[in-house]
Amino acid sequence: MASILENRPALATEVEKVAEVAGYLWQKGWAERNGGNITVNITEHIDEEIKALPAISPIYPIGTVLPNLKGCYFYCKGTNMRMRDLARRPMENGSIIRILEDCASYVIIADNAVKPTSELPSHLSVHNYLIGKGSPYKASVHTHPIELIAMSHSPKYLEKDVATKLLWSMIPETKAFCPRGLGIVPYRLAGSVELADATIAELDDYDVVMWEKHGVFAVDCDVMQAFDQIDVLNKSALIYIAAKSMGFEPDGMSEEQMREMSMAFNLPK
Repeated sequence: MASILENRPALATEVEKVAEVAGYLWQKGWAERNGGNITVNITEHIDEEIKALPAISPIYPIGTVLPNLKGCYFYCKGTNMRMRDLARRPMENGSIIRILEDCASYVIIADNAVKPTSELPSHLSVHNYLIGKGSPYKASVHTHPIELIAMSHSPKYLEKDVATKLLWSMIPETKAFCPRGLGIVPYRLAGSVELADATIAELDDYDVVMWEKHGVFAVDCDVMQAFDQIDVLNKSALIYIAAKSMGFEPDGMSEEQMREMSMAFNLPK
């Protein structure tokens, strides 16, 4: 059977971006076994022919009602699927789902009946929030960046904006490419409603949220931009840890240097 991506270049491009990012996550060691998840709102790329496709799965409950997602379509990584496999075969290790009229359930429409990640309710809750606030963001990425997670094991970095200011100060590009910084969510059970609610609360002020002792969750206009924000933050963590391993506390950019850069690049203060 032909893939849903055939003769649909815009949709194929979005899925190809997911596959590329999945490869990066695996190569960096941020996606052990089936670790991490990616969900992308692809509704804008859905044509009438796709809308007419029948379900290839039973109806699955989301577990909550998400009114802003009525009739939306998402590409999702499959449950228990590995990022390294998603990178090579995205439509065998992920699926496209349709949110039904009740806004509380979904069906899989392509290409294989691979049930989405168990963290789908959390991801969809975030997308419901993004649509509700009129955000242009379409992609959510959850992954396990080693150095950022290591920092989350220290209570001092879990205080509001302590990690943000430290990471911004390590290299100018970090604030330029992650201008809203890093939000912090104290430990919650993975996949829980409590974790989703706490993440959504942080997304009012941040695009990237650290889950204590677990990983990070990022949102942006597409999956590549969400990945980039995580990448620059973890690069700063690497620089900080490298300096500490050399036996000294890095100075970091001064407050004056940070203000100068913020003004030069028109960044938030």
